[in-house]
Amino acid sequence: MTRPLLQMALDATTIESALKSVELVSRDLDVIEVGTILAFSYGIDCVAILREKYPNHIIVCDMKITDASAILTRLAMQAGANWVTVSAAAHIETIRAAKKITDEFKGEVQIELYGNWTYDNARDWVAMGVRQAIYHRSRDAELAGVNWTEDDLVKLKKLSELGLELSVTGGIVPEDIHLFKGINVKAFIAGRALADSDGPDIAQHFHSEIKKHW
Repeated sequence: MTRPLLQMALDATTIESALKSVELVSRDLDVIEVGTILAFSYGIDCVAILREKYPNHIIVCDMKITDASAILTRLAMQAGANWVTVSAAAHIETIRAAKKITDEFKGEVQIELYGNWTYDNARDWVAMGVRQAIYHRSRDAELAGVNWTEDDLVKLKKLSELGLELSVTGGIVPEDIHLFKGINVKAFIAGRALADSDGPDIAQHFHSEIKKHW
């Protein structure tokens, strides 16, 4: 398994605030995510702005595509995205169409594991060549102070065994990293934890924990 990357999710409502929040920690990031809120409030131009400012970072456009995937994926990839997200709830042909476009640009599709999905679905994604998925801890669980559960870890291990690289998100902090040892983690995704003045120190803490376990 390769060492997991560190990703920052930008869910600001303006490009100005997004750029401000990422600036302090950009040197410690591997992946910058144009979050769903930013993508829809500012538009696809925010991908191009981040690509120009951060030419060496992986850029994700988190649109959670459910339809019109060829058009939306092409817009994101032409603007400079490397990866785009497609909802697990999307029709299999919607996912296939997005993958065809990302292949054209030498990028990747990430499946957002929201809603109802099955391991058979995951096998179908892997069979068509999809390599990545994103696993979210329940926001309600996060807000209630419930940590990652054994059920979460069992699902992650099973998905990893099926051949998916998993980006993990949901209020994750450096102290959580050890829980995922032995799972094929592509990236750990943080947002709020990296967005304040302590962001650089927290980013370094993430990296030290990742190196400790991978």
